[in-house]
Amino acid sequence: MIETGTDPRDVAAYLGEANLAQGRFAEAREWLGKQDFSPRTRAHGNHMLGRLEMESGNLPAAGQAFDRALAAGGEAPELWVDIGRLRYRGGEQAQAIQAAERAVELGPENPLALRFRAQLVRDVDGSLAALPWFERALDVAPNDPALLGDYAATLGELGRARDMLAAVRHLSTVDPANRRAYYLQAVLAARAGNYDLALTLLQRSGQVESEVPGAMLLLALIDMERGNYSSAAQMLDRLATLQPDNRRVVPLLARALVLGRNDKELAYRFQADAARASASPYLQTLMARSLEALGDRERAGPLLDLAARQNRPEFSVIRSATTLETARMRADEGGTGVPALTRAALTAGRSEAATEAARSFARRFPGSGDALVLVGDTETSAKRLAAAEKAYLQALQIRRPWPLTFKLASVLSGQGKQRDAVVLLAGFAQGEPGNVEAMTLLAMHHARMGDWRAAAEYCDLVIAFGAARDPQVLAVRAKAALESGETDLAVRLAEIAHDLQPMHPASASILAQAYRAAGYDDDLVALAEAKVRILEQN
Repeated sequence: MIETGTDPRDVAAYLGEANLAQGRFAEAREWLGKQDFSPRTRAHGNHMLGRLEMESGNLPAAGQAFDRALAAGGEAPELWVDIGRLRYRGGEQAQAIQAAERAVELGPENPLALRFRAQLVRDVDGSLAALPWFERALDVAPNDPALLGDYAATLGELGRARDMLAAVRHLSTVDPANRRAYYLQAVLAARAGNYDLALTLLQRSGQVESEVPGAMLLLALIDMERGNYSSAAQMLDRLATLQPDNRRVVPLLARALVLGRNDKELAYRFQADAARASASPYLQTLMARSLEALGDRERAGPLLDLAARQNRPEFSVIRSATTLETARMRADEGGTGVPALTRAALTAGRSEAATEAARSFARRFPGSGDALVLVGDTETSAKRLAAAEKAYLQALQIRRPWPLTFKLASVLSGQGKQRDAVVLLAGFAQGEPGNVEAMTLLAMHHARMGDWRAAAEYCDLVIAFGAARDPQVLAVRAKAALESGETDLAVRLAEIAHDLQPMHPASASILAQAYRAAGYDDDLVALAEAKVRILEQN
């Protein structure tokens, strides 16, 4: 068109878009960066320039370009989707939701708008609520690879393996070279226990080489199942470097080190973490067993006692590795260093300074769910649970990740609002039925309220999902069996829980109760009850 005399300004937006779609950013900027567009293409050109700036990480410039696109009359579903993605990346999650709603309003059958709305609904209300949005988008664009990938992943989160497999196969048909299809098939194969096939599919996906965190975690799990513990530990170590705040990685890395008999490395890396109040019983137990293997029973004993504690602290500050002085130096006018400053102040015991920093951060970014969570964390640290509940509830309207749900449930429980905590957790578990932690907490809450039937149902679910060696879960399930008159089942479960962790107070207590209810020998019952009294005194 240019060669035949078309004004370059008439096609600059489209040539920029074509280069951008191919990842040729320098060439795209040659056509878009000058903003030399004809009046008819000005809106589209600025829209594409905004995409280019967003891909380049220049978020303020992207926002300015999108504003110019709107001013030029370019209000369209695709533009509002990009505005929403920009707001989300900039920490304005509430405003991103508004943009997604506007995109759907302008294009009720636009697949890009519907997909973006589905993704945000999944953030707020869970996978189950997002599913109809994905299906609505697929009705319009049934062969869209990105949509099919998101839909398959969402089905997987809901435990619908057959439906997920059908979606993945369709994705492979419409886009045979799609790497995400291989990754999703690898997930399915691993869940089915076919680890050799899972490894082959994961290697074909190329996502481990691209350092996609989910793929790295999957490879580590596959390696552990295949007995390659050193390789698993190396991969988890890389993942911990990429995601230092991912608390799931540490226990997995510790497990890989234990299985690989690298007890010295485990003790060197995690002994301080295991001694903290916020450490999980699992990590403390692994550390104790490693110290035992190294012949250091003197240090192993106290860790086993910590792991078996009945009354663990309800709230614990996760220590920051950054000193308060360093964090203050890094906190700048734009607020990018404020979260680190807040965490460092909490670690230093300066709860009021942490609260003020968090509130300041929330004022600067009023649409940020992360900022509201930070406020809730500081209020929790100061034991102002009602204020923490308010902040967490506001954050929950923007995003609903499991850590936030857990925090809010804990705050509700700390105020005696057990039923509110149960309603919250049940709603989360409905949307994310594969979350074992949520179902475990539900079992514990129902047990505290004396609803043993519900406690038994949730215990059975989490035992089936991998908690068959959790003494706390087994003890609660044994108690539920005892309450329903299933004495033999109660004894069997109580003995398993006790064998797993002999010094666990709940396990010892339910074992004594079960022995007495089953009419066991008086001397055996007396011995079990004496052990309970000793543990209670300690």
